[in-house]
Parts: sequence; C-alpha cells; structure tokens
Amino acid sequence: MKYKSVIVTKTGGPSVLQVIENDLRRPSHREVRVRILAVSVCRPDITVRTGETLYSCTPLGQKIPFVPGYAIIGDVDAVGEGVTEVAVGDRVGALTIVGGYSEYLYWKSDRLIPVPPTLDPAEAVPLILNYIVAYQTLHRSAQVKDGDKVLLIGASGGIGTAFLQLGKLVNLTMYGIASQPKHYILIEYGATPIDYHTQDFVEVIRQAEPDGLDAVFDGITKMDYIKRGLSLLRGGGKLVSYGDPGGLPALCSILATFIFINLLPNGKSFHLYGTSSYLVDKQPYLEDWAVLFKLLQQGNIKPIIMEKLPILEAAQANALLESGEVIGNVVLVTPELL
Repeated sequence: MKYKSVIVTKTGGPSVLQVIENDLRRPSHREVRVRILAVSVCRPDITVRTGETLYSCTPLGQKIPFVPGYAIIGDVDAVGEGVTEVAVGDRVGALTIVGGYSEYLYWKSDRLIPVPPTLDPAEAVPLILNYIVAYQTLHRSAQVKDGDKVLLIGASGGIGTAFLQLGKLVNLTMYGIASQPKHYILIEYGATPIDYHTQDFVEVIRQAEPDGLDAVFDGITKMDYIKRGLSLLRGGGKLVSYGDPGGLPALCSILATFIFINLLPNGKSFHLYGTSSYLVDKQPYLEDWAVLFKLLQQGNIKPIIMEKLPILEAAQANALLESGEVIGNVVLVTPELL
C-alpha cells in the first residue's frame, strides 16, 4: 500500500512543495503509525521552507528533501513491538517540528500527546503549537496575574489570537499590534488595537499606561521591537520573545541584549521562549496541553480557523499564510473533515 506526503524539494516559495508517494510499512520497535487527521500550518513551516530560519537545514537536522509540518493530531493506526503508551484507535497529537504534511506519520510512542476523542481535530490541532506557546509564555515565562497590563506584538495570527483568548480568561488589559483590517478581532476579545502602519505603539502605550506595562509578548523577534518593547515595561516587568530571529547575526544581537537587560538592577527581565525544551522535559507540556484541551471542551477557548484545506494542498495553505491576510489559523485536514 501507498500513502502520500508533501515534501520541500528546494528552498523557495510554496511552489517548491510537491506531493510524493511512499510505501506504507509496519511501525518499528517502540514506534507507532498515526493516520493524520489535522495539521497546523505554522510560521516555522514557512521559515524552514524558504531557508529564512536560523538553521541551514531543519531543526532536527534533516536536509532537503523533507516533509514540513510542525504539529499534528491523528489516530493511532498501528503499533510496533514494545509500545505500551498507546493502542490502535487512540486519538493523539505530536509536536513533530517536521513530518506533519502527510497522510501518515511514524513517531516514537513516548512522544505522543493524549487528545480527547470528542474534540474536533481541526479545532484541537492549533493547541499543539500556537496555544501552547501563548499559554506557557503567559503563565510559565511571564507568570501573569489577573488584571496585568500587556502588549501583544503580532496579535492577529494563530499565536496572537491564542493570546487574545487566553488573556481574556485572566482579565488582562491587552494592547495588540496588527494592521487595521484585523482590528475587529482584537476588539472582540477586549484588546486595544494599534495599527503599526499609522501609529507608533510606544507613543500609544506611554499615553495610555504612563506607569508602564507588566509584560510584553513579542512574536516578531527583531531588535527594534525588542528594544521598544523593553522601554515600555515598568520595574519588574517582563518581555518574552518567542519568534525565530531569522539568522545568526540577529540571534547574537538578541542574546547580547538578553544578557545586558537581565543584569541591570531595574527589575526588568527579558525571556526567550522556545518549544525545544519539550525534547528535554515533556511533563510541563503534557500538563499544559491537558489544561488547554479542557478549556476547549468547556468552550472557554475556540481557535479561529480561517481556512481548512486538504492535507495534500499544503502549497496553497502556505501561500495563504504568507499573504499576510490570515486571521487566526490555517489547518490542513483529511477529506472527511472538510
């Protein structure tokens, strides 16, 4: 039997994504085969595909050609010898980093995420990456409190809208940077929108919050935004940056700023967040995913899905995400979920 995947054939635009066929095999020892139901289309998929990422190859060291796809949800289709964590038919997720744009995924059994089977996979899959980033930067990195005043740099995409929903749950006073056509979604969740085309966010915040902000969440990860965001913090405030710096020189500059700010006696702090710690200690992630799945089950959060497309139409989904017009999430799904 065969199955299909979408591979990156060379660095470049969405057209470099091509569909290929693979042989369906039995899982190896301690490995499972997952029939993928839903895949998030995420910004890291694009930066790795275009070669804009910090790495010359994918974060897992796989050189071109490779299958992109950072986060999936699916059903266990077969298990290899020695697998005790899951059984055939279980609903699971995986923070794959690469490998998600595929009809099937082979994955280590101890790296799977339990997913409640009652959840819509298309709605649940943004929780695997976009919502875990927002939740952990809010509650583990910044440790926000009820009523804190915060700025969201990049407030309308998959992670930005996760911040809006999760921030509303803890009554944050939120300011968000987004283009004017996307302001309605910020207003819907109680955030004050700032148009980066026509407004200086530093001036807006200083006028509205002269005593400073408790936290700034930066998804752009460029020095200009970092420095300006740091200038808006009160004593004891925290800036958390969670994006890809996009190159070694930028990373060096950010790390130098990270060291300098955290050594100053003014109480401000600069944090860098990344999901790579999942490979070292998965327990905090499993705890937080369980919280997020419960919030989704209870209707307290509801990921905004702008577009659902078939898994093998990943090139179209990538083009849509790169257009800059997306509010919320773009998700790839199996045909029965369309």
